[in-house]
Amino acid sequence: MSHRFSKKWKHCPLCGIKDIIPHKLISSGQYSFNTDLCPSCGFIFMNPPFDEMTIKSFYSDEYYSGKAEYSYTDERAIYDYSSHVWDARIRNIHSYVKTGNFLDVGCSFGGFLSRAKKYYTPYGVEISEYSSSYARKHFGITVHNGTIETSDFNAGMFSVITMIEMIEHLTNPVSAIRKCSDLLNENGVLVIQTADMDGWQSIKDGAHYHYYLPGHLSYFSERSLIYALKTNGFSRFRVYRPVDFGLVPKLLKSRGTFKSSSDYLKWLKIASYHFKGFFHYKGRPLTSSMVIYAFK
Repeated sequence: MSHRFSKKWKHCPLCGIKDIIPHKLISSGQYSFNTDLCPSCGFIFMNPPFDEMTIKSFYSDEYYSGKAEYSYTDERAIYDYSSHVWDARIRNIHSYVKTGNFLDVGCSFGGFLSRAKKYYTPYGVEISEYSSSYARKHFGITVHNGTIETSDFNAGMFSVITMIEMIEHLTNPVSAIRKCSDLLNENGVLVIQTADMDGWQSIKDGAHYHYYLPGHLSYFSERSLIYALKTNGFSRFRVYRPVDFGLVPKLLKSRGTFKSSSDYLKWLKIASYHFKGFFHYKGRPLTSSMVIYAFK
């Protein structure tokens, strides 16, 4: 299917300023698209964005099972390995919020939520019926098949909401953040993992930075994401770099894709990247890995 575009944004979708400027021309496989930059808040966004039909075509069954050109790693095949990272993140979240309802937006097959059951009552939001039906059947998780905006969860229902490498997939992330604020209770936390486009990793790689993908419509920096959160109900923040857990869970997860003993050499690269994430140069982080915990 050929890809098509929606109407072009004439203003920044985040802060509303009209003086947006061209940013980059991206070529990713069979897809090409432009990004624009807001000089006021720093938000980067696909402009024009792909239309709804094109976006929907990305998230086929083949995407979730790792068989499409633009694809997702099938978490079912590496569940035991991924659990090391899921458990580490949940332990950190638990240090802030001890119990309650836990919502994962973009929950895929429900692996992360299956681990959250240790402390929380899990719920999911997922646009794919293929993957959400698996989460219901295999883990007994309540999953809304659609977007967070079309869900009918009650206001203040959740103690934890997570959006792990998901917010970049949204054409209108402000709407999703506002909905998360409505759904969280007063002591709740919203956890967002995405790339920091102000990091040297993103800047150095330019248009070839691996986060420029056809399904990624919105690109944040720490500054622009906190701006979006502050203007939509959140007041306190904790920024983690590179992520909100240690190196060991990353190493253990990586074993899920190893084919031979020589693959253990990849641990050197993983460790190097992890530790670089703690450092800044000229006010910018060395890597673009970032997790933000937002509190109301």
